[in-house]
Amino acid sequence: MLNIIQPVGEAPPPDELERIMAELRELRRDLELSEHWIFGAGLEQPRESTVVRMRGDECVARDGPYAEADECVGGIVAIEAEDRDAALSVAARYAQVTGLPIEVRPVNTPR
Repeated sequence: MLNIIQPVGEAPPPDELERIMAELRELRRDLELSEHWIFGAGLEQPRESTVVRMRGDECVARDGPYAEADECVGGIVAIEAEDRDAALSVAARYAQVTGLPIEVRPVNTPR
């Protein structure tokens, strides 16, 4: 799983954002053709989130982020990679396109 880490707040200027999105579409096509792509999505800003947790026997929902931070996960991309090095190679391509840090995290699957 690739987590795209971005600053909380405003998006890049429209012309820069369009360039980034065009490059991300091209990167996705490359990953689909090489059968690495599983899915991906951008996430809204943390202020749009709701946290649900247990309080005793009751589920309680609270608006807002789980924790205040200057950075957040702004997007996720699930890929199929042969090994860690292959995943890091894909992450490097995302970092080059976006200019943002990319966290690579293995996904545990039920056995």
